[in-house]
Amino acid sequence: MTETHATITSGAPVFPPGRYGRRREPARRRPALVALLAVALVAALGVAAFSEYNKYGDPDYDAQVITYTDITDSQVVVDFRVTVPAGGSAICALRARSHDGAELAREEVTVTAPAGESQVTARHRLTTSARPFIGEVVRCRPAG
Repeated sequence: MTETHATITSGAPVFPPGRYGRRREPARRRPALVALLAVALVAALGVAAFSEYNKYGDPDYDAQVITYTDITDSQVVVDFRVTVPAGGSAICALRARSHDGAELAREEVTVTAPAGESQVTARHRLTTSARPFIGEVVRCRPAG
């Protein structure tokens, strides 16, 4: 008969020797390395976002539709306001869509602000292939 011990001095379980193979040591944690990698990832994403915003996001060229009127079976007139750098020009893409969202017309219009002014109001008539539901400014970008 073998003797069993009623108390185990350490908190680790006791396994019979040779039965379950060699026990692995717990992995060493490296919180400083994980934190450093997280900071590097956030910095890289920040640089990428800033670069893409500078390339594609241009807050100097902002357009607002004031109204769209004179809707017939073949046209819509769009009145819009564009914010540009003082005395600058912009090329704005306008489009007309039907009630179901289909694009009926698309045109690019160049608008130029008077010297010293940063806003220009323009009116443009889009000739459509069917009766439009809405006229809108898709985007504006620097001219040239």
